Amino acid sequence: MVDDVDAAVTWYTKQQGFTVRSNAAPTFADVTFGSLRLLLSGPTSSAGQSMSDGARPQAGGWNRVHLIVDDLSSEVARLRAAGVQLRNDIVTGPGGSQILLIDPSRNLVELFQPASRQRHNAAEAFSIPERVSPPFL
Repeated sequence: MVDDVDAAVTWYTKQQGFTVRSNAAPTFADVTFGSLRLLLSGPTSSAGQSMSDGARPQAGGWNRVHLIVDDLSSEVARLRAAGVQLRNDIVTGPGGSQILLIDPSRNLVELFQPASRQRHNAAEAFSIPERVSPPFL
C-alpha cells in the first residue's frame, strides 16, 4: 500500500532505478527491477478496500523490499545527497551489511550488501539482479 501512487512511482524510479510497467495513478501502478515486480496500490485501489472486520489496509508496515547492492556505502552517500529518508544507519552482521530506506508512504526498503563470500550465491538464490550504482541523479 502507498499513500500517493505518483510519489511512489517517482521515488522507486528516480531513487531506486525501477522501470514503470503500468501507471493508473492515483489508483495503482506497478514498477519492475529485473525480475522483481512491485505493486504500488493506492487507497482507492482494490487492495485498499476494508476487510470484513472493518480494518483498512494502510501504508507504512514493517514488511519490506530487499534490494542487493554492490557498494552499500556509495549507495547510501548517493541517496543521502538526494534527500532520501533513512530509517537507521548501516548495520553489519555475519551475512553482510544493510540499511533501511523509507519510501514516500513510510514503507521500508532494505538495501543489502552481502558479505564478500556470499554475494554471488545470494543473488543467484533469489534471482534478484545485483544493483550497481545507477547512472541517474
